[in-house]
Formats: sequence, C-alpha cells, structure tokens
Amino acid sequence: MEIKVKNIEETQVAYISVTGSYEQLPELFGEVVGYVMKENLQITEPPYGIYFNSPMEVPHEDLKYEVGIAFTGNANGEGRVKIKKVPAHQTVSAVYKGPYGQAARVYQALIEFAMNNGYEIEGAVKEIYLNNPMEVDESELLTEVQFPVMKK
Repeated sequence: MEIKVKNIEETQVAYISVTGSYEQLPELFGEVVGYVMKENLQITEPPYGIYFNSPMEVPHEDLKYEVGIAFTGNANGEGRVKIKKVPAHQTVSAVYKGPYGQAARVYQALIEFAMNNGYEIEGAVKEIYLNNPMEVDESELLTEVQFPVMKK
C-alpha cells in the first residue's frame, strides 16, 4: 500500500449530514448525486463519505457521517442537500482495493504514517469511492482513504 501526503485544493460540495445506520448510504448517495445532476452542476470528484464515529464505539442508530460530492457551478441546496466550501488542506492518503466494509484496515496504517512523519490528525476519516459497485465486483472496488493532517 502506498501512502501519500496530498495537498487538497478548496472545493465546493453538495452534502447530506446524517445520524443513523449505514444501511441508508446507497439512498443518500443517490439523493446527493441526483441533486447535482438535476441542477446541471459539473461533478469534479467521485462521491465521498466522512465518518465521525465508529460502529465499534456507538450503536448503529448513533453513527454520525456525511455523504457528498464535489462540483463546480452555482447551487443553493434543496431539502437535506446542503452546499459548503471545504477549505484547502493536507491529507495522508492511501487507496484500498476490496469490499467497502474492510477499508477501515487502512486507517491504522495512515494514523501511524502521520505520527511517524511529524503530522497530527486534524479531523474525521474521509472515504472517496473511486468506482461504482454496480459496475465492478466488490473485490475490485477502489476506495481512497484520507485523514486531514497538519504538520506538527
């Protein structure tokens, strides 16, 4: 696994913040991507999820997360879909290949890399879904895992 430090430019995202089970993820991704397409906005990156706590720490109904997608264009949001700018930042990043539920294997390696290279983790983990589970076998799914970091 190759771990990189990446500089992420400011981006504008359409997103939905949620508390509840991960079972609603497919519906949420459909809702946010559907909004961006309906508004004729230009998608600039694959969809993502940011996970603020873990199913190993809290009951499934208390999971807090955000799903979204980066875009260019003008939008105000609608219903549960909100719009925000994500400021430029640095991340430690690696790409995981395999089922979504096992991408967390990468988390510890990224945390150790950050600590061993003079970085502090500055926020929640982000998973960027690089291909479509409707188009490839789950063993071929690619997920970029990122932690925002700051040099100590």
